Amino acid sequence: MAKIKAIRGMNDILPEATPVWQYLEKHVQKVLGAYGYAEIRMPIVEQTELFKRSIGEVTDIVEKEMYTFDDRNGDSLTLRPEGTAGCVRAAEENGLLYNQVQRLWYTGPMFRHERPQKGRYRQFHQIGVETFGMQGPDIDAELILLTARLWRQLGLLDSVRLQLNTLGSSDARACYKQDLVQYLLGCKDQLDEDSQRRLDSNPMRILDSKAESTQALLNDAPDFHDYLDDESLEHFDVLKSLLDKAGIAYEVNPRLVRGLDYYCKTVFEWVTDKLGSQGTVCAGGRYDGLVEQLGGKATPAVGFAMGIERLVLLLETLDAVPAAARQTVDVYIASMGADAAEQSLLLAEQLRHDSDLRIQLQCGGGSFKSQMKKADRSGAAVALILGDDEVARGVATLKPLRREAEQIQVSWSQLATELTTIINA
Repeated sequence: MAKIKAIRGMNDILPEATPVWQYLEKHVQKVLGAYGYAEIRMPIVEQTELFKRSIGEVTDIVEKEMYTFDDRNGDSLTLRPEGTAGCVRAAEENGLLYNQVQRLWYTGPMFRHERPQKGRYRQFHQIGVETFGMQGPDIDAELILLTARLWRQLGLLDSVRLQLNTLGSSDARACYKQDLVQYLLGCKDQLDEDSQRRLDSNPMRILDSKAESTQALLNDAPDFHDYLDDESLEHFDVLKSLLDKAGIAYEVNPRLVRGLDYYCKTVFEWVTDKLGSQGTVCAGGRYDGLVEQLGGKATPAVGFAMGIERLVLLLETLDAVPAAARQTVDVYIASMGADAAEQSLLLAEQLRHDSDLRIQLQCGGGSFKSQMKKADRSGAAVALILGDDEVARGVATLKPLRREAEQIQVSWSQLATELTTIINA
């Protein structure tokens, strides 16, 4: 019988990789907690209409990439392709937005049916941050400072750079789109295939086309900044001033746009040149009109999302994860003899009670040699060895596994203290 394999583009995250994910997630939680952000958890399945109304029906995501199906009641449901719309829906439905300020974050899988490649999968994971009820550029600046602090703590700050732009108001974009399309129609045959398709559905996405020939044509296109309204320009100027005073380096990229139509004013990306073509590790911006678009009252909002797979890949590429973060076991307990095997189970429980040590117990017997091989493979810093003779005397042998040191015998009452000292040495 043929083996069943994982769905293409939906990958298993194996035990050797999960410590890096946990290392990243731990730092994210710590930084977000330092800024007073609260976690929200939403379903991974939503009504299809939510994404049609937020993302737009004539987008690649809705038309080609969403995993959509009818359930047994005949309702059209979709695996979430992004997190912002679901967060807005949850906040509005549960009364979190009316006359309130919210700073929220979430993490979990998203789903898009696109060609899998390194750093881009059909099931991918994101950390998202969404804020509501604050219209000034100070909250835009806070989000950027927050991400910069995270890069600094992860050792990534020197490997990423910040790009900024402003998309102005919806009226300004509408005027610009009209003139941009008129210009591009005159050279449509020279555009790359993706840009020709976007000319009808999302022409502003052409601005960040990766095709050099298209970028060359855009040099003579209308300049979007000539269409910007005064309020958006002032908002952008104050944001830049705040970042300057905070010592955050950035570059203004007038062709930086977002793929979703609900963005306005500030947009930003953190990009790296360490991952080839998949260079964006965090992207976000303002979406002041989305809450109203989804049936709520007009609410200023700004947020960002970062791809966990890409950040893990960047951490691995730069070898930025400390060896200690990859270690999942502190102590491995090996035993020889029936009394020792029984006592080792009880001793392991007592040590877990008396300390924060991560202890793995040899189960199922085996020769002393095979047990020590397993102890070494576990990554533990210390092997705790227990034989019937040690049980009779109330002691255990401690053998350091990761550094040159003599093994010692320690009474059971002192084990927690001695093990902690050895591991922290």
